[in-house]
Amino acid sequence: MDLFSQIEAPEREEIIALRKELEHANYQYYVLNAPTMSDYEFDQKLRRLQDLEALHPDMFDPKSPTQHVGSDLINEDNVAEQHTPQQREADNVQSTSNAKHITRSPKGFAQVAHKYPMLSLSNSYSREEIADWIGKLPANVEIVCELKFDGLSISLWYENGVLTKALTRGDGVKGDNVVENIKTIAAIPQRLPISDTRYPIPDFVELRGEVLLSWESFERLNKEREAQGDALFANPRNAASGTLKLQDPNEVARRGLDCYLYYMLGEELPATKHYDRLQIAKQWGFPISDAVKVCHSLEEVMAYIHYWDTERKNLPVATDGIVLKVNDLSTQEELGYTAKSPRWAIAYKFPAEKQLTRLNAITYQVGRTGVVTPVANLEPVQLSGTMVQRATLHNEDFIRQLDIRAGDMVWVEKGGEIIPKIIGKEITPHDNEQNTKDNIDNPCARPTLALADGKPSLPLSNVGEAEQLFKLSSKNPPLSFFPTHCPECGTPLVRVEGEAAWRCPNEASCPPQIKGKMEHFVSRKAMNIEGLGSETIDLLYSQGLLHNIADIYDLKLDDIARQERLGEKSAQNMLAGIEASKQVPWTRVLFALGIRMVGETTAKKIARRFPSIDQLQWATVEQLTAIDDVGEQIANNIITYFNDLSNLEIINRLREAGVQMESQEEEQAPQSDILLGKSIVVSGVFSHHSRDEYKAMIEAHGGKNVGSVSKKTSFILAGENMGPEKRKKAETLGVQLMTEEQFLELIHNS
Repeated sequence: MDLFSQIEAPEREEIIALRKELEHANYQYYVLNAPTMSDYEFDQKLRRLQDLEALHPDMFDPKSPTQHVGSDLINEDNVAEQHTPQQREADNVQSTSNAKHITRSPKGFAQVAHKYPMLSLSNSYSREEIADWIGKLPANVEIVCELKFDGLSISLWYENGVLTKALTRGDGVKGDNVVENIKTIAAIPQRLPISDTRYPIPDFVELRGEVLLSWESFERLNKEREAQGDALFANPRNAASGTLKLQDPNEVARRGLDCYLYYMLGEELPATKHYDRLQIAKQWGFPISDAVKVCHSLEEVMAYIHYWDTERKNLPVATDGIVLKVNDLSTQEELGYTAKSPRWAIAYKFPAEKQLTRLNAITYQVGRTGVVTPVANLEPVQLSGTMVQRATLHNEDFIRQLDIRAGDMVWVEKGGEIIPKIIGKEITPHDNEQNTKDNIDNPCARPTLALADGKPSLPLSNVGEAEQLFKLSSKNPPLSFFPTHCPECGTPLVRVEGEAAWRCPNEASCPPQIKGKMEHFVSRKAMNIEGLGSETIDLLYSQGLLHNIADIYDLKLDDIARQERLGEKSAQNMLAGIEASKQVPWTRVLFALGIRMVGETTAKKIARRFPSIDQLQWATVEQLTAIDDVGEQIANNIITYFNDLSNLEIINRLREAGVQMESQEEEQAPQSDILLGKSIVVSGVFSHHSRDEYKAMIEAHGGKNVGSVSKKTSFILAGENMGPEKRKKAETLGVQLMTEEQFLELIHNS
């Protein structure tokens, strides 16, 4: 290996690690409704990944978190928008597209193309970043400051003064039409005052904003769910998202959604400034925040931010930042857009709130893959609008870095109303028993913050050695040593070399692992079995009806219907979902099996190389590692999985039940090779198909999707509002631009 390769290797490994970490954070946030990373942390890691990918263009991956557009086209079972945390504040991009392509979402809502596609806002976290943004604007520009409400983005269509459609953000191109649910929100007018002669209502006008749930309604809803034994919503935004996707408008009305609107779109609109349009919208009866203010300098902007960083805690709804917009609409048009966000707007995110509280105990949770995660049980403390009693401690190394001891006062952070985490503890100049006692007795003593990464981890080879050392060195030992055995099934824990986590190897008999595998198996991106949520799986497991994923296909109507809170209708729906899952293609079945480290993207690549489970079962390490992104560790995990006789038994039962264990002919064979060897960039908004659909077509005809323009780019499939930077680079390099009509003609003639 040459010196250059040696230098590059750590960065390449970092790219792979960051992608996995960010994808995991997305999955925890949007699918499991159990977020583990703040917006700020996510953004910092994403920016680092973007920088590394720019340095290594050969490692481009269209599935990278840096390439995601995002989607909220899901139901209450997931209760989250499917786009990255830094993309939650969707804003507006004007386009000439008037596509009317309509499909159906999984829960039956019509999906309608946005007249004006919705993009994201760039995030900022400091005065310096805001100053840099303002410095790129024309001199003496007016800036409108608005509260950034933490809800679900909505687009309201009014035709001849009547509310006709209400679209969620969706993937930015298409959204769910949830108009019947929106009509239950009292703040949103269903008809506009068309007789208003001062500001006549246009034939078509679109208002965009956030649908949200007040803190009061959120707490009431969670109390109801707790009483019923249902999973609690993590925050008001998730609750609002789940509520808006319900099929029963009466239930939506009962939950008490609210709304604030922040932007007006259309062809013939009054006023030439954004602020003035908001005031006109308020006169028409739209819910516009009274906190909107026009600022003329950085100092005024920062004063506004400083005021609301404190005052927002008194608001009845959740906010997580401030949105800054250029006031003059013609200047907005001149500034234009980047590929993902407008240049004329930016979001400032409030710093994560932290509080000091006492650590009472540590308990341990076992996940689907057997990883044992320590959880801090805290003296209850108010944080970001909710009472916090538990926080993550990540792993053993994290605990030892903090040197947590009985009764320690710890700093807890909760950014963006997500799951809290301990970031440090209170320490004193003299680390002895008496000083520790003084801190406990006087928590208001002048503290210093010991950050989690501020001390090196102890060089201990195992838990027993660590325990012995602490027993010998201190009369006030750590509150809880990391267990040597699984807290659920009693199996001795193992720690793989190079990993931080301790793991229970008893996959076949450890209850949380069994239930976790079933929850993964039935999830939307896997087998997509509706009606089998975590609570139902837990219930059926406790009744002895489920022991592994194969048992799902042996469930009977009577067995399900007699269970508490289910009934015959629920049982029928569940069995229908189970039957439908038998048509799920092999690539998703492979993902659903839950083989360690085989994620959705990796499963697709493996399934292409091994189009049946019988072929995959006998694959060698050499054959597996020849697949892109499949390293030796993943290969060994796959081989270990198929060496387990209990897994082979489950596979045979799934096969007998009718689950797809091989690719169908139409999946295996490409439609043509007309694009073979061609690298294609897809950019812009399209009328006939979505961007994802076009990318699938490219792959089906032998082509390769790439995200950035280079000399190796064969052509750009260019839609409306194509990214200006991509267009400029294409012109410089002489890369061809192909319209969607030309592209469709090309592949249809193949």
